[in-house]
Amino acid sequence: MTEVQIWQWGLVIASSLMLFFMSPWAKDTNQFFKAVQKKKAPNTFMLMGSLIISWIFAKSITNAANLGLDFGIVGGVAYAGYYLSFAVAGIVIYKMRLHGKYTSIHHFLSSKFGKTAVTIFSILIAFRLFNEVWSNTMVIGSYFGDMGTSAYYWSILIFTALTLSYVLKGGMSSSIFTDVVQMGLFSVLLAVILFTIFGNDNAISTTEVLNSGIWSFETGLNLLFAALLQSFSYPFHDPVLTDRGFISSPKVTLKSFLWASVLGAICIILFSIIGVYAQSQGMQGQAAVQVGKAFGTMILLVINFIMITSAASTLDSTFSSFSKLLALDLNLGNTLKFGRWSMVAVAVLGTVPVFLDAEILSATTISGTMVIGLTPVFLFWKGNAPKISFHLSVFSGLIFGFLLIFNWFPSDLIFTTGKYANLLWINFWGILCCLLVYIIPTWIKK
Repeated sequence: MTEVQIWQWGLVIASSLMLFFMSPWAKDTNQFFKAVQKKKAPNTFMLMGSLIISWIFAKSITNAANLGLDFGIVGGVAYAGYYLSFAVAGIVIYKMRLHGKYTSIHHFLSSKFGKTAVTIFSILIAFRLFNEVWSNTMVIGSYFGDMGTSAYYWSILIFTALTLSYVLKGGMSSSIFTDVVQMGLFSVLLAVILFTIFGNDNAISTTEVLNSGIWSFETGLNLLFAALLQSFSYPFHDPVLTDRGFISSPKVTLKSFLWASVLGAICIILFSIIGVYAQSQGMQGQAAVQVGKAFGTMILLVINFIMITSAASTLDSTFSSFSKLLALDLNLGNTLKFGRWSMVAVAVLGTVPVFLDAEILSATTISGTMVIGLTPVFLFWKGNAPKISFHLSVFSGLIFGFLLIFNWFPSDLIFTTGKYANLLWINFWGILCCLLVYIIPTWIKK
């Protein structure tokens, strides 16, 4: 075991133990599933911090850095486009709560489209949560060893177990409380990395960063527009995000989501500068890893600690959201014991794909395409669409998702070139199709 790996293990164990002892102990279901502490819901700052760090997960900042390496600052801006999701979700949930008096996404779907719609939707978000486990822990594993090595697998298993241990204490209360701590750590560590990048002997200037990319479809804009299109459906299949939309007052929630949209996007763009620096130095491979190695052990450990912090935040949020999904949303067992065993189950099942050949970025792009059918469901939530509209739209979205996976989409309908061109146009035509099949039954009904 190298000196760096020893320090990495020390960071994982020390941070996990710190969060375990700091986490509140949930004594009732309100504390465990709704993060209510001393009869108070999370305030704007806590909710905003929790939202941001829950989405700045290990795979997203890895992707941001790699996109900065591939496309310059345009790559970072493109990936930050997904953070429009917070603003969209915040506004829609605010109106749903204020004018529709809905208490959860499942409450809305059950009231409007029936139990079958709730079942289908629950399967989609369970798949999303399942993906979140392996796609984040695989990033952690890559910092301890090459894929397939015993160090790689053991680091994933131990990291998952340590994260599970502290979230089992308090559920959603633990998740949100530790998110605030993790957001603070992330901000400090990111500042250290940026200071090093802009202040070393081979420093990159702000002007070089701003001019590091070309604003064309081939060099990043395909992904940017695809991300913006997906932002109208993507947030609603992520219970880590939507669960936080119903635990504080509507006003606090709206402010938190809007601030999270802006600040989260800025964080992603700033982290992509690591990739921009790697590009300026002619580095290849994983941008964050290569930059860390170039600056020496200390900065490498700082980057590793950012990955650990962000991955832990996403994992604990995933465990608490899965638990709430089964216990409250699907009403399978509203008890602390059931909630805790649900977390254990998703931790185990979500780790299985680690031992298979899984792509990290595909967890975002493919699942985002699969759920484009939710776009009209939530944008037109006040409408009088019949139940069939939900099913036609959602299953149309799934079809377009499979077209993306198997590369079956007609090339004649793709009007740009370069990486992510198929992602952009499959989402464009898919959303257009979903809107049509959602609206047509309403016209026929009239």
